[in-house]
Amino acid sequence: MTAALNLAEARALLLSPLGPVARAGSNPTPPRVSFEFFPPRSDQAEDNLWQAIRRLAPLNPAFVSVTYGAGGSTRERTHRTVSRILAETHLKPAAHLTCVEASRDEVDEVIREYKASGVRHIVALRGDPPGTGGIGGVYQPRPDGYANATELARAISVVGGFDITVGVYPEKHPESPSLDHDIDVLKAKVDAGATRAISQFFFDIDAFLRFRDRVRAAGVTLPIIPGIRPVTNFAGLKRMSAACGASVPAWLAGHFDGLDDDPDTRRLIAASVAAETCARLQEEGFADFHFYTLNRADLVYAICRVLGVREVAA
Repeated sequence: MTAALNLAEARALLLSPLGPVARAGSNPTPPRVSFEFFPPRSDQAEDNLWQAIRRLAPLNPAFVSVTYGAGGSTRERTHRTVSRILAETHLKPAAHLTCVEASRDEVDEVIREYKASGVRHIVALRGDPPGTGGIGGVYQPRPDGYANATELARAISVVGGFDITVGVYPEKHPESPSLDHDIDVLKAKVDAGATRAISQFFFDIDAFLRFRDRVRAAGVTLPIIPGIRPVTNFAGLKRMSAACGASVPAWLAGHFDGLDDDPDTRRLIAASVAAETCARLQEEGFADFHFYTLNRADLVYAICRVLGVREVAA
């Protein structure tokens, strides 16, 4: 337990016959949630995205983020999606922005375009190495571009008027020499104007809590929001985890073993694992969760219901 729980509360939890998920359902203060979407590539994908947005919007998320491809490869689609969210919903969009394969002038133009369109929240990320390298590949900044997310956050701060979210890797960035180096980078991002951090997805809760404790011990106080990814495609998860440095515990692999041809059971397990992760973290003092939706609403909606998040009348 952390300082978020006093001794009486900790004792009550230990003596409770209920598990963390059941306790979450009776929590009088549900968590704040936010959702990540990616810009669609086709008319059908656009329909799927907006079905997900409309399903999740009544949960009154703190914000919804829209991803941005390396080198601005989804720039127009990202901007169009963000603009439509602003025009057609009550949601507060957070536009992703990266600096891979773009000049400083090009990035600055995007920042100004976002501001002119009414966006007031940017998720500032360096971005993945382009081409076949992908996540975990070798990154080479452009000589005329921003070198990293710290420089990008500073550029956004110079334009001004934005809430700036940055990313963190609780089990170490795959290109970093150490967690201590990652924490130094996070400090630099805060100095550059970052106001919150969202974590890469993870499944080792203890590793995430150790990371939180090391960040706080280093004097970094900005909010750290756990990034939650409900998993239905376990083979895809293993590939992604290997690239981004997120460990896959043996117990998780065991849950999905033999279910390659059973998508319905995989989905039930995915919801169960994600709900318990969030419920445990609530008891560790976390009050915000960011869901990587993959433009699908049903699992995320169910998990939010388990956590006590309810629809709010428009």
